Amino acid sequence: MTTWLVTRHPGALAWLQSQGFREVRHVPHLDPKLVKPDDAVVGTLPLHLAAEVCGKGARFLGLSIDVPAELRGRELTSDELVQLGARLEQYEVQTAPANERPGGAGLDESPGSQDATSRWSDE
Repeated sequence: MTTWLVTRHPGALAWLQSQGFREVRHVPHLDPKLVKPDDAVVGTLPLHLAAEVCGKGARFLGLSIDVPAELRGRELTSDELVQLGARLEQYEVQTAPANERPGGAGLDESPGSQDATSRWSDE
């Protein structure tokens, strides 16, 4: 099993190591083709990559941080991540057919709307 840490931020790597993760494969960007079943992927991923990871039987743990506006856009240290309550939260992500919506109405079947292709192409 490989634990992948996906981040470009040194503070996140230091924080993860302070949480007991010592044997990690640190990458700034994840190539999902390299992920195997039973691997763990830790970090922040676009939903389509998180779904691909989960679809392979790997675990996805999102690094969740409630960052106040005044701290956004700058590098955070491991200590700052601790102060902000950084945590790992496991997610199970899967893709759903594009035409499915909550309540059963498909994107191309919305009451009073055109089909999805023409609705978006002429705006």
